[in-house]
Amino acid sequence: MNATAAAATCKDARPQDVTLGEAFWVWLRIALLSFGGPAGQIAMMHRILVDEKRWIGEERFLHALNYCMLLPGPEAQQLATYIGWLLHRTRGGIVAGVLFVVPGAIAIMALSWIYILYGRLGIVSALFFGLKGAVLAIVLQAVVRIGRRALVTRGALMLAAVAFVLIFFAAIPFPVIILGASCIGWWATRRGSAAFRAGGGHAAKHNGVADADTLLGAELPDHARPDWRHTVRTAAVWLALWLVPVAALVAALGPDNVFSRIALFFSTMAVVTFGGAYAVLAYVAQQAVETYGWLQPSEMLDGLGMAETTPGPLIMVLQFVGFLGAYRAPGGLDPLLAGTLGGLLATWVTFTPCFLWIFLGAPFIERLRGNAAISGALSAITAAVVGVVLNLALWFALHTVFRVTMPLVAGPVRFDVPVLASIDWWSLVLTAAAVVAIFWLRAGVIVTLLAAAAGGVVLYLSGAIG
Repeated sequence: MNATAAAATCKDARPQDVTLGEAFWVWLRIALLSFGGPAGQIAMMHRILVDEKRWIGEERFLHALNYCMLLPGPEAQQLATYIGWLLHRTRGGIVAGVLFVVPGAIAIMALSWIYILYGRLGIVSALFFGLKGAVLAIVLQAVVRIGRRALVTRGALMLAAVAFVLIFFAAIPFPVIILGASCIGWWATRRGSAAFRAGGGHAAKHNGVADADTLLGAELPDHARPDWRHTVRTAAVWLALWLVPVAALVAALGPDNVFSRIALFFSTMAVVTFGGAYAVLAYVAQQAVETYGWLQPSEMLDGLGMAETTPGPLIMVLQFVGFLGAYRAPGGLDPLLAGTLGGLLATWVTFTPCFLWIFLGAPFIERLRGNAAISGALSAITAAVVGVVLNLALWFALHTVFRVTMPLVAGPVRFDVPVLASIDWWSLVLTAAAVVAIFWLRAGVIVTLLAAAAGGVVLYLSGAIG
């Protein structure tokens, strides 16, 4: 069937003509191919859902993406949930959103067990040693990519610089920075300033498939129209699924128990993770390492390497953090069982709110279209995220290339400085090689990670590292 015939067929079809069972296998295919971070995941969804299947049109796809970028949490997973909901109501959204998470959750859990049981073996340790340098290069790439999109005005550039200074030198919490940036962007745009022009999304712009020529069509589905009674029921169900387990843990175990802390901490992250995974990882890494002591900086890098090389949202690294936190404070449980429960708990409270945001807000999405103040707030958040991600890159660099750092405190200023004599030369070499591969050779993320891991193994086998 040629493209014209396919378009004509889709124009006369309805979403119900593709059953949820048939859609299940497409969403599973998308989940298993969701490597490469949000940019690659969104591009892959566009290719399958818009260009190949013609389930949804170009304008509707980009409109859904723009809405998801307004939300806290992983925008690629929320985009899958949104489109699944458009096609097959709430059940379709649950299927799409859950499938997007499950392969990565299984992979990270398996790798967490391997890491604990065999991570101290020389060759396994060498593999993760190699991954660290590649992860740093990938974070630097994220800084450049986000910066090119977001820092298009002098106001955005200044806001990014202020965000970096506040989080790196003054340890201002990430949520405070994001809240402040959104208020500045909203206020400035309301006053007519062009300092925070709305940026684009992750996806490239296409001349692609018209909405009218797709399975969904151009009209708004009946279930996508605002209904206050349905809104109240949706909020009640998903808030209960999210917060009742958290409240039960705190009531039963106390607020200082590791499971209560995991539930509360990652629930907070689910609310303030504007700007994507890289932005929130800076705050999570510093809090998990320095405040809670759940893991070491090198282990955080290992977890990020796992998330980069497995399908699913990059923020799935939070499952690894929850695993190690509970593993090291198991109470009366077997440590591996505690770690497994801690990882699953972190995953639950991280992703359950994502369904709430979509099912609660999507029917009202038309009210957000063309709202300049909201666009200005989002643009300001994205600008601040550049400074936050730069902080993440510098924080990772200090703990990757140097074995020892020392805190420098001067009044309200507090930051880590490296002990130059503790430089790890082989780590520096692998990091430099990964930077060259990413920025000059244009190597892909997976290729760079695999090459860096192989480099670590070669160094171990040659006796260069222990």
